[in-house]
Amino acid sequence: MRSGRRALVGALAALALPALPAASAQALTISPLNGTPDASPETQVSFLGISPREIGAVSVVGSRSGSHAGHLRAYASEPGASFVPERPFEPGESVRVSAEVGPATHRERATSSFTVARPADYEMFAPRAHDSDVTRRREREAARASATPPAGAVQSFLSTPELRPPSVFVTMSSAQASPGDLFLAPDRGFGQYGPMIVSGSGQLVWFQEAPAGEVAMDLQEERYEGRPALVWWQGRIASIGVGIGSDVVYDTSYRQVARIAAGNGYQADLHEAQLTARGAAFITAYAAVDADLSPEGGASHGMLLDSILQEVDVKTGLVMFEWHAFGHVALSDSYTAPHPVAKPWDFFHINSVSLDPWGDGNFIVSSRNTSAAYEISGHTGEVMWRIGGRRPSFRMGAGTGMAYQHDVRWQADHTLTIFDDGAYPKVHDQSRAIRERIDWGDHTVRLVGRDVHTPPLLAGSQGNDEVLPDGNSFVGWGEERYLSEFNPSGQLVFDARLAPYGQSYRAYRFPWSATPASPPALAVRASGGGQASAYASWNGATGVSSWRILAGASATSLAPLVTAPRSGFETKIALSTSDQWFAAQALGASGRVLGTSATLKI
Repeated sequence: MRSGRRALVGALAALALPALPAASAQALTISPLNGTPDASPETQVSFLGISPREIGAVSVVGSRSGSHAGHLRAYASEPGASFVPERPFEPGESVRVSAEVGPATHRERATSSFTVARPADYEMFAPRAHDSDVTRRREREAARASATPPAGAVQSFLSTPELRPPSVFVTMSSAQASPGDLFLAPDRGFGQYGPMIVSGSGQLVWFQEAPAGEVAMDLQEERYEGRPALVWWQGRIASIGVGIGSDVVYDTSYRQVARIAAGNGYQADLHEAQLTARGAAFITAYAAVDADLSPEGGASHGMLLDSILQEVDVKTGLVMFEWHAFGHVALSDSYTAPHPVAKPWDFFHINSVSLDPWGDGNFIVSSRNTSAAYEISGHTGEVMWRIGGRRPSFRMGAGTGMAYQHDVRWQADHTLTIFDDGAYPKVHDQSRAIRERIDWGDHTVRLVGRDVHTPPLLAGSQGNDEVLPDGNSFVGWGEERYLSEFNPSGQLVFDARLAPYGQSYRAYRFPWSATPASPPALAVRASGGGQASAYASWNGATGVSSWRILAGASATSLAPLVTAPRSGFETKIALSTSDQWFAAQALGASGRVLGTSATLKI
């Protein structure tokens, strides 16, 4: 089979679809993209792809607001700059953009235009009795609140009583399971909610409770400034099932090193946060706008919920690229319909983005509500081709049909992995993690892998499929409370679950090594007769092999009393002493002291 960029261009030509842009001065991308029908009134104008020194004579003129003054701000991660207007645009107006670009000896005039949205009058967090997603969540929470937690459903520790994370029960783990810790972010069920890492045996490694009134989602390991980092979304979930918040980046000391906010007046949505090697991030956002929905059976002055993808420069917070589903994907592609009451129509519902393995700057996005994935030009924003949905660009082979899917990802071998929910409304008998390949020769999508759970699981939302370095697949079942691993033959080699009512938007398996900036924790409980028990832990530490307890008659006279091997998140150590002052030292495999707790008196 042909592979690489040349094969892709040839295949697109054969399909009579838009070809890739030529590598020239026209490679400049201006956002909002040309023809965008609903740009934010607060939008900046992004010039991506050339040096800021090669951008001049910028003109931004609104049909109502007139000429806009502003200033250019350069990106830190990629060549380019954003023109930041001094005042917002008028809702509903058209905007013309032009600039002289290129080297001083050969300037070219680049132009673009877009229309400014009329933001819909809609309160994202208003209770909506008609919202079935909200109703389901409320029913689950009500059932959980009235239920007695099963035995062991919530963890507790004497040394860190502030932590009460949910338990993860590992029910099956074979020798074929991959190494690495499990990354999840429970946001439903018993116990506290927040980002969490557990070992392959289900023991807690690290947990951080989300702020009051907020949840965390999509915890994963990525790389920031060339080093491993934790990335997750944090915020509130609106009544229509989208996120209002931001993405955070923590280093291996569990210190926040970056926060990624959406630009142009939007707020970051929960569905995606992918860092690039050069320091940008692809994130999602949603906006409720006024739109004519009458061709689809809605109101002529209806409300549309648009799906938005932004590439944000992490250091500066500037928007480098912005794509809107509205204007690029037909409303008639949707399997949903405009709501008969005052609620925005979520016709698209973006839930993942994956950059092409060819390195051409294009990407594929997953749309839950069109049951399709779209290959998007990173230069023009045009749809190049699509799989699934009402109008696929290819023949969809046996078993490739997907419904309300999540997490469409390019893999290194140019296959696509998909978590195919197939539910709500029910289309499949069970959810599945599938792998597909596009045969560019005969324009056919073929199923090359399928992982399903026994007993069957049917996830109404969420879920993901992570391909591990050894070829295994790690699957988070989203609204269902399971996380599983399959070998390349589709055999289950690992299985775990949360307690009833629990869920995690996605789940991953990564190798993880970290040393917290905060010190270890210690609690000591005396039992009389010179006997006591010490409880030592260090939230997030991965290199602790043993614990050394120091004891003394005063805080300044501590000396080693006993050393014991680490045993789980919290290690209990029997003590025989009349001393009243204690501290704990976390020791590495070589016996080196990694950290020391505060000194305490009993």
